[in-house]
Amino acid sequence: MNKSLELTDNQKAFLRLQTMTAVLERARNLELAKIGLNMPQAQVLYCLKTSSDPMTPMKLARMMHKQPHTVSALVHRMETQGLLTTRRDMKRKNWVRVSLTKKGEEAVIRWSATTTVPDIMGSLSKHETDALNKTVQKLHRGGLELLRQMQPDPYAEPLFL
Repeated sequence: MNKSLELTDNQKAFLRLQTMTAVLERARNLELAKIGLNMPQAQVLYCLKTSSDPMTPMKLARMMHKQPHTVSALVHRMETQGLLTTRRDMKRKNWVRVSLTKKGEEAVIRWSATTTVPDIMGSLSKHETDALNKTVQKLHRGGLELLRQMQPDPYAEPLFL
């Protein structure tokens, strides 16, 4: 039963984009593994380092477009590794503040120095880079809108009774 499957141009482009992302993500994770990090950890470190506001696991989850429980588990593992600390907010007892440790600060420096995979962007011309940035921004906005449409309202009536 080998039926021919014809994909639309959009489906083919999406598959190419997905494959390219998987390849570069795998390469970046291999590169970061040499310094004891992975991409989600690097993303948390970056968010903490660049944020001017106190950071909570919920804010991290929103910034990273991840589920809160996923980020909470990641924060817990990173705290165990000594990369960050968590402490209860004294004013808002139900909030947890996340901050970098000295080891986390050192990891940020090591992370920023590992550039082999990100430097692949240098293979693009300035015009191609600008076009890619505009395209990625447009797809990001469209993806966020799709998420808003697809995620059920937590306060809506149940779908099945």
